[in-house]
Amino acid sequence: MGCCYWTPSFMHDLPSSKPFASNKIYNLPPTTFWRVYKSKRFVSSRPLRCQKMYVPGFGEASPEKKAAMNLQHFFNYVAVRIVLAQLESYNPEAYQELMEFVNSHSLNNADEFLKQMMRQSPGLKTLALRILEVRSAYTKRDFEWDNLKKLSFKMVDDANTKLMRDYVLETSHVEDAK
Repeated sequence: MGCCYWTPSFMHDLPSSKPFASNKIYNLPPTTFWRVYKSKRFVSSRPLRCQKMYVPGFGEASPEKKAAMNLQHFFNYVAVRIVLAQLESYNPEAYQELMEFVNSHSLNNADEFLKQMMRQSPGLKTLALRILEVRSAYTKRDFEWDNLKKLSFKMVDDANTKLMRDYVLETSHVEDAK
């Protein structure tokens, strides 16, 4: 059985390999599992569902939404760097104007950064629209989402292994054999 269902202990003692396969009293399918109290009374015919971990302290957004917001800010930073690199070679005046704006405004909030940029001057408005285009294109076509997932799993596993190894070495008073 999977992680989602549990079988009450009294069902293991039944002679049939398919418990309640011919249950005509309740007229329920044989694959239904029941929640029971310790007195073994029938409570519900709904199957139990697996639950994801509850993560407290995120208020209005899930951890995934918070990660997506951080990625949006990161993609904005990447788009600004790409546009700066493009401008450096063919439009030094626009490059200088954008560099001055970047140096005087925080990139921590992507939307606020672009909103302020659009209200500064016509030249910066055009550059802000270019950053929006680059950000969207990079996110949809160039960013390697599968690689992000693999790297995230690997980095968490490697960090956990290192921390556990360091803890065991500290507490066991064993010298490293290297």
